[in-house]
Amino acid sequence: MKKSSVIILILSSLFHSCSPQFGGVATKEQRTEYEKSSNYSDGKFINQKKVDESLSFKELRKGLWEYLFTPSEAKPQNDILVEKIDSLNIAQFKDSTRLIWFGHSTFLLQLENQNILIDPMFSKVAAPYTWLGSNRFSKELPIEIEKMPSIDAVILSHDHYDHLDYKSILKLKNKVKMFYAPLGVGVHLVKWGIEKERIVELDWWQEISSKGLTFKCTPSQHFSGRKFKTRGSTLWSSWIIQSPTENIFFSGDGGYGDHFKEIGERYGPFDFAMMECGQYDEKWSNIHMFPEQTAQAALDIRAKHMMPIHWGAFKLAPHSWSEPVERVIAAAKKLNLPVIIPRIGEPITLQKTIDYSQDAWWLKY
Repeated sequence: MKKSSVIILILSSLFHSCSPQFGGVATKEQRTEYEKSSNYSDGKFINQKKVDESLSFKELRKGLWEYLFTPSEAKPQNDILVEKIDSLNIAQFKDSTRLIWFGHSTFLLQLENQNILIDPMFSKVAAPYTWLGSNRFSKELPIEIEKMPSIDAVILSHDHYDHLDYKSILKLKNKVKMFYAPLGVGVHLVKWGIEKERIVELDWWQEISSKGLTFKCTPSQHFSGRKFKTRGSTLWSSWIIQSPTENIFFSGDGGYGDHFKEIGERYGPFDFAMMECGQYDEKWSNIHMFPEQTAQAALDIRAKHMMPIHWGAFKLAPHSWSEPVERVIAAAKKLNLPVIIPRIGEPITLQKTIDYSQDAWWLKY
């Protein structure tokens, strides 16, 4: 190997090790524990069915070109306006179950007098560095992290940057009582200063109950990794949140598969389902659903109401920014499936669900 190549490798290694946003690395002892999981094989986490997650160099180059030079429709023409909510409103809420969408896949879920954050991503760019991505579609958030009251639990689906955000976790960590994540994701949280005692990691089909709520870790068809050569280093999942009166499903990220029917048969029906719908492309159809598959997956899990997520905040694929929601509405209509599409920041009260798709707010942008 040439001297220059060795220097580049050393510098690259130092860069990764000194950049905390890349997260932690599992110890040998932790990897030994992962081997007990049927989702872990040959030193990495896997999908249960053979799924092609790889992209050729040609496909990667084409994907990067499309990402950098996609048409203007990939982003809204104007900044999306959000509905604001203050900390007092959140802290004093004691009514029926409520969700507040922050765009993409981030939610504040309030039920049983508890505050739960799902995949908290509050930064402007879904990348380790701002120069690697484009800004969030909205200049504001419904509420800034600094103004948010105490959080009982954070639920994480996997370790990709648009779902597990370093800066957001740093600002949140002293407000959060417990973190729930799939196997391996805790290494990042520990790296960022969160005590192991506040982290619960689960494998697929495992569950834990706390303060009247049950959190169930369920399958998804995806992958993980925050830097080169860490693909499959942590597990990915969907989640179920159950209270005595509600059964709620969060899909996380993933392609369409039989696991949705299995989840529906084991744990359905669901009162409300947050289903991935956006950032798709033929090149990665195994690991991200198309909108028509999103609607079918919601039917498979036996959802009474479905909300498309993973859209409305970031440009991560070359399709039109509003195409996901338009396609999923058409598909859901054929399946007679109620769809809820709130504005960012607009509260959703489950006992008073409305078909928000009748108000096509996205057409204004």
